[in-house]
Order: sequence, then structure tokens, then C-alpha cells
Amino acid sequence: MPPFRPLALVLAAFVSALTLRPAMADSWAETLAAARGQTVYWNAWGGDTRTNAFIRWVGEQTEKKFGVNVVQVKLADTADAVARVVAEKAAGQTQGGSVDLIWINGPNFLSMKQKGLLYGPFGKGLPNAKYVDLSPGAPATTDFTVPVDGFESPWRLARFVFTYDSARVPNPPRTMAALLEWAKAHPGRFTHPDPSNFMGASFLKQALIDLAPDPAALKLPPTDTSFRKETAPLWAWYDALRPNLWHRGRSFPANQSVQDRMLADGEVDIAMSFDPASAAAGIADGLLPPSIRVFVPKGGSLGNVSFVAIPFNAAHKAGAEVVANFLLSPQAQAHQQNIDVLGSYSVLDPSRLDKQQRALFATLPTAPALPTRADLGKTLPEPYPSWMTRLTAAWKARYVK
Repeated sequence: MPPFRPLALVLAAFVSALTLRPAMADSWAETLAAARGQTVYWNAWGGDTRTNAFIRWVGEQTEKKFGVNVVQVKLADTADAVARVVAEKAAGQTQGGSVDLIWINGPNFLSMKQKGLLYGPFGKGLPNAKYVDLSPGAPATTDFTVPVDGFESPWRLARFVFTYDSARVPNPPRTMAALLEWAKAHPGRFTHPDPSNFMGASFLKQALIDLAPDPAALKLPPTDTSFRKETAPLWAWYDALRPNLWHRGRSFPANQSVQDRMLADGEVDIAMSFDPASAAAGIADGLLPPSIRVFVPKGGSLGNVSFVAIPFNAAHKAGAEVVANFLLSPQAQAHQQNIDVLGSYSVLDPSRLDKQQRALFATLPTAPALPTRADLGKTLPEPYPSWMTRLTAAWKARYVK
């Protein structure tokens, strides 16, 4: 090979980089221009007042900075928004859809991705995506084991934790086997939300991961054979646990909010959450006693990244991209991680932030009931989405008469 060829290749790559960057800047400038004046209808679960308040703050910021208004469409179930998009596609409505942005979960993301209901890939092209680790295998690149491929954008971290009253439980049980023994010694002092609710289903998944003979099998869609094999220890464990639950396992709190009230009222001693900051927030709001603390199972706990996605027929795609990009800004991520605001852990990679940006997080307030990242230990990946569907159906078939 002639000696000048490598240099020529280097120069070509350099020129290419120079020409691509202004094009990318122009593209985002065009997105900002198109977004100005738009109202983004963000479909998001509406069951948490702090999250709702954060979404209002996001709308205030995007209106002020970019001229983009945000209206939260409060959902009881993400599937409600997905159903609207499905109905619009069936009716031939390929533009001007009613859903602009969805706070989406793994099973619904998989369904929308398979049915071609998502706009994108847009995630990697957001300017603030540079702050997120999107290398192969990083948490923000998969959703319940399903590759994201740029069809959604991360905005907060979630981890399954147990909450407990330290005044009554000085040494909480930190394995599922230990939880069973504790429940036997303290009958009626523990329960979980109904598995038809996300929190109850999460408890079953946490137990499944702990007890499954081959946890690696949970990364794949379940077959009849693998489902029977991996859930057999879970059902044996639950059969022993159930008689020791609150109301002997004949009824269950509807959701986390109800269970938190039970914990506050002293009806139970241990509850659960998918938000490590919820205990500290509950104490600050006067909803939980100051003795409430958080613990994580010894081997780690279920964790995932919360994402937003844009439907294929969204009426205000540019505005939705602007909102998704703002959610990844260090300003927004530090604001949401503030325990006085939301307390959700940031999805940003600290190594990608400059000194001033890292300072936004270093000065955040702490609380006795707020665990550190070190306290949370190992993050266990979510099983493939259809495991949850089959798990909750099997629980209902076995225990609901």
C-alpha cells in the first residue's frame, strides 16, 4: 500500500467529522424551530404526586426555554395509551395521533416495537444522549432484555427495595428464605400488593430471580417447560409463605400507596417500593414515621431504567424530542434526584459530566432513610417481558378462588 494512503484516510475522516457536526447541529436547530409552540401530550402513570409535580416542572422549563408546552395525560395503566395508538393505526391515522410521548415499560415497549408503533430511532440522536452510557450491554441499551435501538430514551432509574419499621424490625430479613422464616415468626405482619398491580408483580419477579434454579433462563422468552422448571421453587416457597401473610393471604392491598398506609398505621412491619427514595419522601411529607428505613436483598435487587417513547403517528414529534432531550440534561437529572423533589436516581454517567455538572449532584440533600448507590448493591436485570405476564396469570390461577 502506498505510504500516503493511511494519511489520506485520516484526513478524509477528519473532513467528514467537520462536515457532519454542523449538519447534526442544523438538524437539532430545525427540531427546536419545529417544536416551538407545540403542546406535547405526555402519557404517564398518574399515581404518584411527586412524579406528577416533576412533570409539571418539566413543562414549565421546556415552555420557558424552548416554547414547548407539556400536558400530562395521567394513566392508570400504560396499556391504555398503547391501546389508543393501536386503534389509531387500525383506523389509518398515520399522522396527528393523540399520544406524543409515553412513559413506557418493558412489556408495552416490546409490543409497540414489534407492531411498528414507535417513531425512531431518535434516542441516540438527542444532544444530551452524550451524557448517557450507550455502549453495548449498558443498562440504557435494553428494556426488560429487549434492545432499545434508539426507539426510546431513558430518564430515571428504578430499583426494587423493601421498606421497614426499624423500631419493630431491628434486623430485617435479606433473602427470600429469611423472609419466609421471619414471616413464620411474625404471622400477619407482612404482605404484598396484589400482583395485578405492578408492585405486586415486581415482588413475585424479585422472588423468582432469587429462587429460580437457572436465572439465566429468565433472559429468554419462557416456554412451558422452562416456566414450570424455574417457577417450581417459587410456588413451593410461596405456598409456605401465604398462610403467614396479612389476612392469611386471602386479600392484598391494591397498590403501594395502600401498603404504605398500612406500614404507617402499624398493620404491617415490612413493605416494598420500586423507588429507593420513597421512604425518605414519605417521612418528609409526614406520611411515614421517622423510624422507617430501606433494605435491599443480599444478592441485589430488581432494577430497570424508565424510558420515554414517541409513537409513530405522534402529532408533535419535534416537541416530544425536545422534552426527551431536556429530561437528559444535567439540570433536569439533578432536580429529579433531589429528595425534596422526586429522589429518582440519575441515568447519566458521572464520568461524562464536567466539574460544574457533577457539582449539581454533589450538593443534593440526604436523609437517614435515603440509601446511597453503594447501599443499593447489585442491580438485577428484569426478566424477559412475557415472564411477568405468565407469572401473574399463574399466581391468579393458583391463589385466587
